Amino acid sequence: MSEQVQVTLHEAKSQLLQLGARAWQGDRVVITKAGMPYLDLLPHVDTPQTRKPGRLKEKIRMSTDFDRTPEDIIEGVAGRL
Repeated sequence: MSEQVQVTLHEAKSQLLQLGARAWQGDRVVITKAGMPYLDLLPHVDTPQTRKPGRLKEKIRMSTDFDRTPEDIIEGVAGRL
């Protein structure tokens, strides 16, 4: 179960490694400045790569009949309906 940890900016400077470990374990770490919430310490999450259209151009080949269904498959499906 996660808990909330609240530390001052000065405390955070000296305890950064421990606070980072707690954030990774799921605790919510709030760093305060002048008694007010100032920063939330969160674990890093990779952002997905943005899609680049055309990056596989010339690398994928499809046969000219890729969208034709063979007759034996059509007959097999039609026979079961």
